Amino acid sequence: MHHPLEVQFDKRAAFIHNNIREAIHTAVAEIFFENRYSNHVLERLLKSNKKWGGRDRRLIAETVFDITRYWRLLLEVFDEYGYPDKASIEHITSFYFFLKGVESERERGYKKEMQRFHTLLQNRVSRESIPDFFDKYAEKQLGTRWEKELVAMNQPADVYLRVNTLLAAKKELIIKLEKEEITAEPVDELPDALKLTSRKNLFLSEAFRAGLFEIQEASSQMVAPFMELSSGMRVVDACAGGGGKSLHIASIMKNTGRIISMDTEKWKLEELSKRAKRNKISNIETRVIESMKTIKRLAGSADRVLLDAPCSGSGVIRRNPDTKWKLNAEMMQRLKDTQKTILLKYSQMVKPGGLIVYSTCSFFPEENNLQVEYFLKENPLYTLVEEMNIYPSDSGFDGFYMAKIARKL
Repeated sequence: MHHPLEVQFDKRAAFIHNNIREAIHTAVAEIFFENRYSNHVLERLLKSNKKWGGRDRRLIAETVFDITRYWRLLLEVFDEYGYPDKASIEHITSFYFFLKGVESERERGYKKEMQRFHTLLQNRVSRESIPDFFDKYAEKQLGTRWEKELVAMNQPADVYLRVNTLLAAKKELIIKLEKEEITAEPVDELPDALKLTSRKNLFLSEAFRAGLFEIQEASSQMVAPFMELSSGMRVVDACAGGGGKSLHIASIMKNTGRIISMDTEKWKLEELSKRAKRNKISNIETRVIESMKTIKRLAGSADRVLLDAPCSGSGVIRRNPDTKWKLNAEMMQRLKDTQKTILLKYSQMVKPGGLIVYSTCSFFPEENNLQVEYFLKENPLYTLVEEMNIYPSDSGFDGFYMAKIARKL
């Protein structure tokens, strides 16, 4: 059985132009040597050259993601793991194109490197390309399940859309997208979701500019329905970020009631305001969390509180492969402390009889059910209603956790 890196390009590239190679080298260097996020690096890079066509853009994105995903394995082929430099990127890019069957690389042969490559495939941390810390931590957290999740984590992620039901029906949007040569299919488990079956720049589509859909991962689309929302409710989205879940909440509530979307980062809330305007949504109010006073002013005021807490992102590594290279013990502890604080402090915003939903895009129990167990032990006024674990190996979606917590009357 071939390793995913050995699956050759589908007649796309007999020769890789130098400007594309340089773009790939630049992106990988920024991710690993400047500690930047892969999605931000690629977004900026692909905007920088308007002459690249769809094929070039796809080649750049897939190559950068593959190299990031299998960074350890590719470096170990050259015996450089742990001591990489910028020259390493050129070596591994050429070897990557060799594995992919690019003709200009075939002349090199790479006989010694191929022997080493196949030897490395016998070792799990090399084959799946995972840091030692992450592998040990995850196995301790997940036990025998870790092996399945590790394999699933290295699969390329599908792109999902969420229909803005305030402005369009699912069937109507499919037809509109087809007219723009964008094909998508319904997702049985999710009423508002479409899975993209052809890749195109969605942000340039008329349907997107008209606010008919948002790009939102399937697991993320499960959160708002889990909240048991009704029209006219007062809802606090306390860790709103760019606001994907706030917009979904507004859509389910049919643009009624009030949604207070909060975050510590003002620029994220400004992005949410732009998205809400495009979506024709008027019931979202944004508030920057400047101190705990911002939270205390809302004590006991909300029917629903969403705590989509900062987390390791272990469940979304398929679409953010650089995450696994950034995590360490200190960062995990900091995240767990933050989650604990958010649950303890932000929960006070829900009114008696209301519901809190705590969620993360992680599959680690220490960030999920163990945090909820600690919170409930410290707060007898609250009780667990329901919790849900979504694992990539089972669902094909991103890893996610949700817990529904009721405040007693």
